[in-house]
Amino acid sequence: MSNPVVVGVAASQSSLEAVEWASDEAWLRDAPLRLVHAWFGEAAHAPAGQETRLSKDAGAGLLEAARDRALVRRPGLAVATELVNDHPRQALAAAADGALLVVVGTRGSGGFPRLLLGSTSLQTAAHAACPVVVVRPREAEAGAGAEAGTGGGVLVGVRGRGRDDEVLAYAFDTARRRDLPLHAVHAWAYPLVTGPDHDLPLVYEEADIADEHERLLAEVLAGRRAEYPEVTVTTTAVRSNAARELVAGSQSHQLVVVGRHGEPHGPLGRLGSTSQAVVQHAGCPVVVVPV
Repeated sequence: MSNPVVVGVAASQSSLEAVEWASDEAWLRDAPLRLVHAWFGEAAHAPAGQETRLSKDAGAGLLEAARDRALVRRPGLAVATELVNDHPRQALAAAADGALLVVVGTRGSGGFPRLLLGSTSLQTAAHAACPVVVVRPREAEAGAGAEAGTGGGVLVGVRGRGRDDEVLAYAFDTARRRDLPLHAVHAWAYPLVTGPDHDLPLVYEEADIADEHERLLAEVLAGRRAEYPEVTVTTTAVRSNAARELVAGSQSHQLVVVGRHGEPHGPLGRLGSTSQAVVQHAGCPVVVVPV
């Protein structure tokens, strides 16, 4: 059997929608679906009583409901469930080994669901060994517009300085499987020269720099376009901030694909500033691809 699509199951609306998204993805990839719910209960140290048993029973109920939801959406899909006595972060990190991808929902806190992402979702996106899909609940999308995240196609961010292969491979393959158009965005800024006291912008003709980045984007995409001739591709090379362009574009697309380019200096360092901003603020599901 092929490697599974793994989805974290929790007691939230975003988790249920993550199950639906993962069910579709598993179906499209002819892969099994693996539902994982982690409950933290140190059974060996628990006092005599009902707390541990009730936690396990509640988790089992969530998994059963999620399995039913997946099979209603995709009858005949191979679905397995796993109830884990562990923290969600550790459970999903372990499940990511050998998975095609991991799908998680997002629960905001502090009354700002569009601005704050659950720590489990962020940690999984930052550290998983496979691509991670963060699914935002539809009512959160509706806050930015009733149609957010329901139209368009696949939006992919392109750095253009190497390390784009895995990101583009995922984006093109997903666009083909879902029969969607692909829009590639490359954001650029003027280079800086470092002086003894401060950074000074070099003098450039903006049109020349823009043309150079258009050519760069075309070169980066050329191989994948040849490999996936059935995918309709459009491009934008723009002088702007990458996160700003991708978040804005997420309001009119079904999926955003970004790379995990950060350096592992902190708990979320691997996620990188652009991918952090996109998963925090996008109006549609976001795929973070390790590179």
